[in-house]
Amino acid sequence: MNMLNNEETIEERCYAVYEKLTRTLIEKGLKISTMESCTSGCIASLITNTEGASAVMKGSLVTYSNEAKEICGVPAKIIDTYGVYSKETAGAMALTVRNFFNTDIAVGVTGSLGRVDPSNADSVPGEVFFAIDYKEEIRLFFLNDIFGKNRRICKLMIAERVAEELLKILLQ
Repeated sequence: MNMLNNEETIEERCYAVYEKLTRTLIEKGLKISTMESCTSGCIASLITNTEGASAVMKGSLVTYSNEAKEICGVPAKIIDTYGVYSKETAGAMALTVRNFFNTDIAVGVTGSLGRVDPSNADSVPGEVFFAIDYKEEIRLFFLNDIFGKNRRICKLMIAERVAEELLKILLQ
């Protein structure tokens, strides 16, 4: 399969899973927010592709730098202790954004794509941490298989996995 077909496939899968996710959130009357680093708002964008998303999507923070995470409320101590690329930071991101927007469910995503981040010693390309805070219970996830020829595909790969986990939680 050539790269273009692969891109179309993941994009189509993401659109479909996010339409299902957004419709599920609407049906359940649940509000969602995201704090995204390596996905740069991709998850929030996919949620808002579905008509009616304004009823459930309260907001998103793109916190690409450590400083931005801290300004928005992620404790510096967590980043200093565990590293910016950690399940603890992803969990703090989810908790912070849930509280910031007062939502029922929140997602925090941090990770390293492509190359080693010279600003952070804990950078391992292809490793991503995300957290889902639902009803004040934080679930932590680790991905170590996020590789692709371009960053857009990597972001979509992460977004797809986040949506799948959100749906598992919401549909159980």
